[in-house]
Amino acid sequence: MADLSRRGLLRGMGAMGATGALAAMTGCGVPPAYVEAADRAGPDRSSGDHRLVFANWPLYIDVDDHDAERRPTLDAFERRTGISVAYSEEINDNDEFFGKISPALMNHQRTGRDLIVISDWMCARFVRLGWVQEMDRSAQPHVARHLDPLLRTPHFDPGRTHSVPWQSGITGIAYNRRKLGREIRHTADLWRSDLRGRVTLLSGLDEAFALLMQGNGVDVTRWTGDEFHRMADQLRGLVRKGHIRRFTGNDYIKDLDSGDVLAAQAYSGDVIQLQADNPDIEFVVPEEGAELWAESLMIPNLADHKHNAERLIDHYYRPEVAADLAAWVNYVCPVPAARDVLASSKDKERAELAEDPLIFPDDAMRKRLAIARDITSKERTEFAKEWNGIVGL
Repeated sequence: MADLSRRGLLRGMGAMGATGALAAMTGCGVPPAYVEAADRAGPDRSSGDHRLVFANWPLYIDVDDHDAERRPTLDAFERRTGISVAYSEEINDNDEFFGKISPALMNHQRTGRDLIVISDWMCARFVRLGWVQEMDRSAQPHVARHLDPLLRTPHFDPGRTHSVPWQSGITGIAYNRRKLGREIRHTADLWRSDLRGRVTLLSGLDEAFALLMQGNGVDVTRWTGDEFHRMADQLRGLVRKGHIRRFTGNDYIKDLDSGDVLAAQAYSGDVIQLQADNPDIEFVVPEEGAELWAESLMIPNLADHKHNAERLIDHYYRPEVAADLAAWVNYVCPVPAARDVLASSKDKERAELAEDPLIFPDDAMRKRLAIARDITSKERTEFAKEWNGIVGL
């Protein structure tokens, strides 16, 4: 299951670490680590050096059923273009990876990677710091044509000029309908008395806050500090009453599966896997809305093979390729046109994926999804301190 290795055990800002230290350092004025646009590109060796280095998370690409070393969609790109891809599964945590490559980026040095995939809340920091290059959309006609309109204009990167979603997902609510004995339609339904001590929330600030504010009717595309503090006050009261069992990483999956909890803040990708084993588990996008997030492809400064990387990104926006990837990872597909590809499949299980709203949200669900405004570096220290005090980090 792909999600377990990537979105679990999210550390938020508990000990600040490399990310927090940089946020504190860059809170005011022009950050010392900022790289001007004119200094981001290096000599592009793509035309004479047909390769690229691609860093991704574990279990986040399709693998051949009979040979774990083969990745069919990546192999198809290499055959079609003659570009060889050095693919590594080296990203296990956003903050950890940030700490690994930030010394090179802030000192205007090569990272040794042409393409990386990180969560959009972390992408926001890279864009603000000027650490990634603007992409040439003329080299990416499939991205221009097929990128889901819902994902085109995140607050941190209007027009998606510096980032392209690899896969997307929804942070909503998962619950055991049979054991609970009722529906959950609103975030406020989590706070009813029959769920006291049987609810978990995500521990990561960036992963959790938007859904909770949406439950209070907040437009998370432009939320304010006052709205954050009101949500935090509400949460403190729920913790004091013992209503929330605990704050979790991906271990909420075990709690839901075992019945120790009846409802949990959850990722859509996890629930697809849970439902395969336990059909009583349901996933809901509350009436007030839920957060649509992405983990996105970016090209770091001074990448040696920028054009090759742009071509690989565009390859994954071909609907037939996007369909193959979606069928394996079971996330929200950022290429809606892939739905028709899957629907036309002669394989029954593959064709059924086209009707799964957790891979291709229907129109009603799409109207309730929003990409949250990211937390700025100036806000982060204050908000993280308050959040971690509630969560117990």
